[in-house]
Amino acid sequence: MTESVELPNRLGILPFRNKVLLPGAIIRIRCTSPSSVKLVEQELWQREEKGLIGILPVRDAAADTSVGPTVSQGGVGGDSSERASKVQVGASDGKNQQEVIHWHNRGVAARALHLSRGVEKPSGRVTYIVVLEGLCRFSVQELSTRGTYYTARISSLEMTKIEMEQVEQDPDFIALSRQFKATAMELISVLEQKQKTGGRTKVLLETVPIHKLADIFVASFEISFEEQLVMLDSVDLKVRLSKATELVDRHLQSIRVAEKITQKVEGQLSKSQKEFLLRQQMRAIKEELGDNDDDEDDLVALERKMQSAGMPSNIWKHVQKELRRLKKMQPQQPGYTSSRVYLELIADLPWEKASEEIDLDLKAAKERLDSDHYGLVRVKQRIIEYLAVRKLKPDARGPVLCFVGPPGVGKTSLASSIASALGRKFIRISLGGVKDEADIRGHRRTYIGSMPGRLIDGLKRVGVCNPVMLLDEIDKTGSDVRGDPASALLEVIFVATANRAQPIPPPLLDRMEVIELPGYTPEEKLRIAMRHLIPRVLDQHGLGSEFLQIPEAMVKLVIQRYTREAGVRNLERNLAALARAAAVKVAEQEQEQALPSSKDVHRLGSPLLDNRLADGAEVEMEVIPMGESTHEVSNTFRITSPLVVDEAMLEKVLGVFVFSSVMQPPRFDDREAAERVAAPGISVGLVWTNFGGEVQFVEATAMRGKGELHLTGQLGDVIKESAQIALTWVRARATDLQLVAEDGMNLLQGRDIHIHFPAGAVPKDGPSAGVTLVTALVSLFSRKRVRADTAMTGEMTLRGLVLPVGGVKDKILAAHRYGIKRVILPERNLKDLVEVPAAVLASLEIILAKRMEDVLEQAFEGGCPWRQHSKL
Repeated sequence: MTESVELPNRLGILPFRNKVLLPGAIIRIRCTSPSSVKLVEQELWQREEKGLIGILPVRDAAADTSVGPTVSQGGVGGDSSERASKVQVGASDGKNQQEVIHWHNRGVAARALHLSRGVEKPSGRVTYIVVLEGLCRFSVQELSTRGTYYTARISSLEMTKIEMEQVEQDPDFIALSRQFKATAMELISVLEQKQKTGGRTKVLLETVPIHKLADIFVASFEISFEEQLVMLDSVDLKVRLSKATELVDRHLQSIRVAEKITQKVEGQLSKSQKEFLLRQQMRAIKEELGDNDDDEDDLVALERKMQSAGMPSNIWKHVQKELRRLKKMQPQQPGYTSSRVYLELIADLPWEKASEEIDLDLKAAKERLDSDHYGLVRVKQRIIEYLAVRKLKPDARGPVLCFVGPPGVGKTSLASSIASALGRKFIRISLGGVKDEADIRGHRRTYIGSMPGRLIDGLKRVGVCNPVMLLDEIDKTGSDVRGDPASALLEVIFVATANRAQPIPPPLLDRMEVIELPGYTPEEKLRIAMRHLIPRVLDQHGLGSEFLQIPEAMVKLVIQRYTREAGVRNLERNLAALARAAAVKVAEQEQEQALPSSKDVHRLGSPLLDNRLADGAEVEMEVIPMGESTHEVSNTFRITSPLVVDEAMLEKVLGVFVFSSVMQPPRFDDREAAERVAAPGISVGLVWTNFGGEVQFVEATAMRGKGELHLTGQLGDVIKESAQIALTWVRARATDLQLVAEDGMNLLQGRDIHIHFPAGAVPKDGPSAGVTLVTALVSLFSRKRVRADTAMTGEMTLRGLVLPVGGVKDKILAAHRYGIKRVILPERNLKDLVEVPAAVLASLEIILAKRMEDVLEQAFEGGCPWRQHSKL
């Protein structure tokens, strides 16, 4: 307990922001700032039990525009709001604006009851935890700084023993003391009934002096900062007791009000239970009188709906039990809503509603597949086999089909065709980004806001119990602490799609039969565009063949110059851009209500279109459905001859535009490889991505250095290891390849090697770039260029063997799209050429390599560079 202490003339000051420490109160402070840490070390840690510091209340800092570090003293008046000092502590951000600290002019001296020092961090930062006890009040005479912390010249505000004895004889003080003790005793009695902790407080009331007891009581209440300051400024004992009695009485009244509210709430709960019993009796009376109206009872209507749902007997028993439980609950009970939503969902499920399967005709199914999809012979044959098994044994549990391929190759439309062949409804459920298995299975009913899973919700939306359910983007699901969605899919029969099979968990992949859909060849894209894309685009834009015609030659140019993809989505976007440009011309002519002059070919030359193209607006696909019969314009409007797309229109509508009216060149051409492989150290590789095969250039260069290897291009660990293997192999064979003048010479002496994979924003990984890396390094050291018409792929071992890789068909199609004429493949990938269309193979020279020397022999014009001596 606090006792009389003798204060020094000057104390170190610890600011206490928006809080007040009263005498007798105990606080725990964590000191982390440099100033507070320095204060604790100098004033408490080094002085041990003799150390004292001053706790001074501080208001929130404000901005002041005055310049220079100054200390100014405020007046010491009777009002606490005027009793403050203002201190500027220097510019905070290099400007004239400085932080202003508003100090209160009175504080409390405190001593440390407990002091602990934290472990020093590598940055040198130290944390102290201090338990302080307030001792007595003081007033600040002068505030200054000592190093990084503040000090103050102070004077004690405590009364002397003689002064205290005189005050205790004052009748007003005696009356205030009795009133305070009575109020405090009443508060203790209330707290003792609620918390059983009044014994120790009664001891304080009997042993501690009354003027100190007032501070201790008030310090235990939650009061405002202003009231704390008023209590701190109450140096006069009678004023202090009067204020403390007021605060204690207010706290006592708040406790009593809270008790009344609690009793009232408990009475309302009893009233609710009484109302429930009365409702039950009223319902029984209505049943006896025959006056019960089922139509007005929602639960009865729900029960009738579930009876007509046709659910199995075991489910019906469970539902009846749940319904009886629901009838006994009140709507305001926590579980009422979730239980009712659960029963309504069960009632809405299509237990008996099913698609009436037609007599499966394999010939008709094959014709439907051929009409909906061009090419994909092996894929369509596997689907016909699947349907044939279903025809012979309808109840057979067949394999789960998983279509894997790049975007835009027709995976979703194939699943829709299966549904059409079976005569069933089709529903697509996207799983992209799903990380919680509850999104598939459904949430537990105990959770607030629990919802059914996507599969059950899909059944509810489609309205039949036997749909063909497509789980799209099954490879895009993730897993975290909330579970693995793939584990929930092990329980379902479905058709799935994915861009690649690697991210699918092995247990789930083992349940599925993977059917790969590679990219289309240019010839297949042309047929798809003429048969499917152009009619669909014209219909979506309210046009017909009498308004717009796109010849095959122009479609070929769009495929060659404006798209490079495995699927046909960008092709459809470009065709839609041409349709929109034609729609502008047609709409303008219709608005003018005048037919154009008859010509053989109409070119696009409207001012609206010319202005749009001149402004550099890039065309994006924006299909806006126009309702049924939108392929016909007004019956009163006709155009004498259709608009025919030509090469000039392609460049105007689809070209890469800048801020000029000049036609721009196409996006892609066949000269890209020749232009980029124009110097030694560059080779052309073939890689596989989620979007199909791609051509990947590899660049290598040498510079002065310490023999280090630098790799850039957002590369994965596997491809980094391939680069290290490639450099090691080249260094080991440098003499055989005649890349060094003499045996034993270090190929990297005094130089660094930098290898870069362009398109640095795209992540890259995999082992298939091994042969490409070696070729680029040999080209760099021999100063001989690689053939621009040759691309390669293959993993390489440290001994120079060329190992097989995957995605061969996609890579060869990518080389064909880029205009590559020669492709170097591992010899063990010969079997994969069967999947490549014959037309593509006929346009390429396929070279098989068993060792790295075979690759180098074919990658350079005139053979491997070792045939020609090169000096470094």
